[in-house]
Amino acid sequence: MVKPGEGRPWQAPPVKLLASQLRGCRRRCPGGAWLLGREERGLPPLAVPLVWMQGTVEAVAEEEEGGGRLRLRDGSGGAFVAEGARAVPQGRPCLCPGKYVMVLGLVQDVGPEPTLRALKVTDLSGNPWNQSMWEMEVEDLHRNLCF
Repeated sequence: MVKPGEGRPWQAPPVKLLASQLRGCRRRCPGGAWLLGREERGLPPLAVPLVWMQGTVEAVAEEEEGGGRLRLRDGSGGAFVAEGARAVPQGRPCLCPGKYVMVLGLVQDVGPEPTLRALKVTDLSGNPWNQSMWEMEVEDLHRNLCF
């Protein structure tokens, strides 16, 4: 069993983000945590090592390690990449263009196309509310929670 703080690069639950928000993240120092600026709301920056993002799969490419690289587009019009998607739990098959999926992943880079190392990929295509409500869900979360 993994003890708190051991073997995990994160301590907090994943932060729900849109690609446009992730592109705006910055690091204070090389190799440091990615920080989401929230100064306009009078809040300190929020570390976002682990994120929950959703989007429509636009393309699937094989990586050298055989992990699978997804290019997705979310409701903000932003594209993002999830690497290692074939090597993680997926539930029903979802690694094909046109599927609407959730990606839980570690932030690798933020721009110009944010890149995640996938930890989990789940097909959400079966319920159209997942896609239509995503932007509002993220907006509501960031507006009403002071995490």
